[in-house]
Amino acid sequence: MAILVNSDTRVLIQGITGSFGARHAKLSLDYGTQVVAGVTPGKGGQFFEKKVPIFDTVADAARETGATASAIFVPPPFAADAILEAVDAGIQVVVAITEGIPVNDMVKVKRAIEGKNAVLIGPNCPGIVTPGEGKDSFGGCRIGIAPGYIHKKGNVGVVSRSGTLTYEAVWQLTSRGVGQSTCVGIGGDPVHGLTHLDAIKLFNNDPETHGIIMIGEIGGAEEEEAAAWIRKNCRKPVAGFIAGATAPPGRRMGHAGAIVSGGKGTAAAKIAALREAGIAVAETPSVIADALLKRMK
Repeated sequence: MAILVNSDTRVLIQGITGSFGARHAKLSLDYGTQVVAGVTPGKGGQFFEKKVPIFDTVADAARETGATASAIFVPPPFAADAILEAVDAGIQVVVAITEGIPVNDMVKVKRAIEGKNAVLIGPNCPGIVTPGEGKDSFGGCRIGIAPGYIHKKGNVGVVSRSGTLTYEAVWQLTSRGVGQSTCVGIGGDPVHGLTHLDAIKLFNNDPETHGIIMIGEIGGAEEEEAAAWIRKNCRKPVAGFIAGATAPPGRRMGHAGAIVSGGKGTAAAKIAALREAGIAVAETPSVIADALLKRMK
């Protein structure tokens, strides 16, 4: 079953003719993802890889192809409008890969999509992968920039603020012969869509997810909120890791949202919240998978 996307998901790519969008559109096609349309204003009527039709608008693409998910590879000044265009066209899962979208733009986006029937993943994220049934777990759904070959179909859900640590956790699992139901990188910007808690709730309700890895980092309080919910409601084993334990207060570390201010958002506070919730805490990134597997036994 997985969460949010599966092998039947029909995907369109906004910015498919740009170098970055084209590269990852091709990788998604190679993975077996149903990439059914591309959108680049002014290039409607052309084809990507001689088989994927390109449209001028998301509305046209969704209407003609039945696409329900979108990947956004649009430059930062135009990415917020691209997100809103996808939501207005009825796209149900919008994955914004773009890094560097102005915070004020994202505040307006969040306000505009409240109450809409759409899930926003990102921005500044690696996207989402649900491994498939085919050889090497290809034939699933890859939306974004995650390396498809590291994934394996199975029963562990992964949610992370860090793209690199998402890949690390996934590869650790796959190397141990343990597959994943869905892996989602939610992004490290201070204003973003899907949260840890949103993903945890989806994994908790997914019968094919038997265990969960949650990777967070300093800044904000989303990990604590997820931990509080897990303590009271989650029926499945969870392992967690918090990055940024050595970051000095007030210093931004990597992600725009990874900043400790006013004594809030520290790694120590987050780790304490995870432990209080009964989550198995990995001390270093190298043991993230092992922390979960020990708990699942």
